Amino acid sequence: MADKCALAPRDIDGSSNVANRVRAIIIEQLGVDPARATDDASIVDDLGADSLEVAQIVMMIEDEFNIEISDESADAVVTVGDAIYVVVASKTKS
Repeated sequence: MADKCALAPRDIDGSSNVANRVRAIIIEQLGVDPARATDDASIVDDLGADSLEVAQIVMMIEDEFNIEISDESADAVVTVGDAIYVVVASKTKS
């Protein structure tokens, strides 16, 4: 019988789980079709968020992952992929 770990996809830093959780927050907050929440989708231009919704998404991400996102990092969150990167980067620092 094969080892379960050998069958699991490689995800050493848990980034695919982070990505799924971040996407779920964005999808829930904006009420968009999950297929639209791709890494390169602009949260404002493609998914229709306004600045208040982007701020709310950042706060929800902070709560979900128990992290603090600096204003500078929050301002850099333009795409879904950017939001995922901010979480992965902050988790590797801690």
